[in-house]
Amino acid sequence: MSGKPVRPLRVLYVAGPGDIIGTYRYWEKQQDDPAQVSVTYSGQFYDVCQNLGATGYAIATRPQKAVYKAGNFILEHRPRPLIHARGLLYHLGLLWYSLGILISALRWRIDLAVVANGTVHWFVLLLMPLFGIKIVPSLHCVLWLKHQPIKKSQRILLVLDRYLFQKSTAILAVSAEILQQVATVIPANKGFRQVNTPKLVEFLPLYRVHEFNDVQPVNSHRQPFRVLFVGRIERDKGVFDLLQMAEQLVLQGRYPIYFDVCGTGSDLNRLQQAVKALGLEAAFTCHGYCQKVQLRRLFSQSHVVIAPTTTRFVEGFCKVVAEGILVGRPVLTSRVCPALSYVRPGVVEVEPDNVPQYVEALLKLYQDKEFYEQKRQGCLTVQSPFYNRQHSWGYQLERVIRQAFAAEAWRLASARLIAPGQVDSTVVVESGFSFK
Repeated sequence: MSGKPVRPLRVLYVAGPGDIIGTYRYWEKQQDDPAQVSVTYSGQFYDVCQNLGATGYAIATRPQKAVYKAGNFILEHRPRPLIHARGLLYHLGLLWYSLGILISALRWRIDLAVVANGTVHWFVLLLMPLFGIKIVPSLHCVLWLKHQPIKKSQRILLVLDRYLFQKSTAILAVSAEILQQVATVIPANKGFRQVNTPKLVEFLPLYRVHEFNDVQPVNSHRQPFRVLFVGRIERDKGVFDLLQMAEQLVLQGRYPIYFDVCGTGSDLNRLQQAVKALGLEAAFTCHGYCQKVQLRRLFSQSHVVIAPTTTRFVEGFCKVVAEGILVGRPVLTSRVCPALSYVRPGVVEVEPDNVPQYVEALLKLYQDKEFYEQKRQGCLTVQSPFYNRQHSWGYQLERVIRQAFAAEAWRLASARLIAPGQVDSTVVVESGFSFK
């Protein structure tokens, strides 16, 4: 060793459309971003960089361009071109954005890049390992629609993407379902999970217990029986299926079941117009975007949380399923939402895209108090993993980084990443969680 000072590790995080600058301003005051119920991934990234003594670069696909520099961080809101285009234009915009990310990584002399899916074309990043940059894909959506035929163009992209996955240091995924698809893309006969192939790392959304302290116990009087939807207002998220459910229940005329719909999206105006056209204002309310205080009030009033995501949406987890469980409300959903497999005791499952089954399940929850209580008690048995930091994205990412640079422990020690003699050599991260 020359005795020269060693620069800190440089880590790049390519995020989705979240407000990473706004989150940072709360983070530096040791606060969670109040716009989100769960702990944000960007906030966890800042924690990881702080724990490792690393310099952090983060880029988000926000529509308004901005750059913010503070401490050991450079944060950028970088708009993605042609983001609302279709077909070839969409892919050209994504290709251009991917090249920009690659250039930034090289210019900043990044050591490791954590990249969320949907932000780049993976195959473009294959150049990174040639320059010594380690890659960690962070997967929050399934790679393809599991209940729909895979398009030819998507098959071509998957063939290209597999090489990036094989070159990755590790792959983070928010559900076992995503990992299963990755395993298909990187088959066993190509060295999957052998030497020099990526580790598959499963994580869960992270929540703070205090976020739900103000949520009131379920109203035992059940009048009216309130069904809560929280999420993007898009057809593929099942919002118009919700409206069909409300219409069918109103036509039956015997059940005081009320729908609260929270969120914004491209179909919000169309949904509001459809509610008026059907005359369902008394049974169906679109609240738009809800701050945490309003959301807690709606959770307190609710009896059931519903996630009717359709088979046309690439759902990777569906966090509102976990949030329903954490507030002790039975959740009604289908296998389209991978979160189902983690919280089954508190969930009523129906077939995807099946409005009559959703209506039947709602009536059972409303009429059968013993069944409802069974599901409510089931919620309590599966809450703890979502409060456990060791299951979180940030915790797993930090372990992956420590393992990735363990061979350079002398360098990491100089940068105050790992103390001499304390290299974590046991980090072989397995997927799967215990819910006992």
